Amino acid sequence: MKKHNLAFIDTETTGFNPDTQELIQIGCVIMEQDWSTGKCVLKHVDEFELKIKPEHIETADAQALRVNGYEPADWIFAYTLKEAMQIFAEKTKDAIFVAHNACFDYMFIEKAFRLAGVKNEMHYHKLDTIAIAFAKFHHTDDVDKFSLRNLCEYFKIENKNAHTALSDARALAEVYEKLMQIK
Repeated sequence: MKKHNLAFIDTETTGFNPDTQELIQIGCVIMEQDWSTGKCVLKHVDEFELKIKPEHIETADAQALRVNGYEPADWIFAYTLKEAMQIFAEKTKDAIFVAHNACFDYMFIEKAFRLAGVKNEMHYHKLDTIAIAFAKFHHTDDVDKFSLRNLCEYFKIENKNAHTALSDARALAEVYEKLMQIK
């Protein structure tokens, strides 16, 4: 696992159910792991954001659209699902999937790969920063809620555009770095 890049991923969706709702935005920060000093130092490789045209906006949850700031005019030049997943697959090839509440994001990503007919080229390992945070803080009262927002507050990480995919992916990478420094 140490030789693979880490792909810090956040998604925005039209709701919580991948069976009826859609992926509309992917934010990703790719970091290389450098273990030459005996500790993991992350080096920025790439970052990107993909807006995806929803095909069934009528199934969207209005609250989800409010939270992620979906405005149809902002998606006029968005990618088709197939285009977005081809770009995503190419850029994340062999990288380890890292997300905050990884099951949620991965369900939508995996469904998008299937629907687009694009092969998922990521490494099979996945890391969930909620699980890592719980493992690091379970024995203290320092942190009792493990949302990305709460962890950003705890570590004094600024996330100006929360609930936009790239901003949350950037914050996620910073949270991960801080979590890895805790013994």
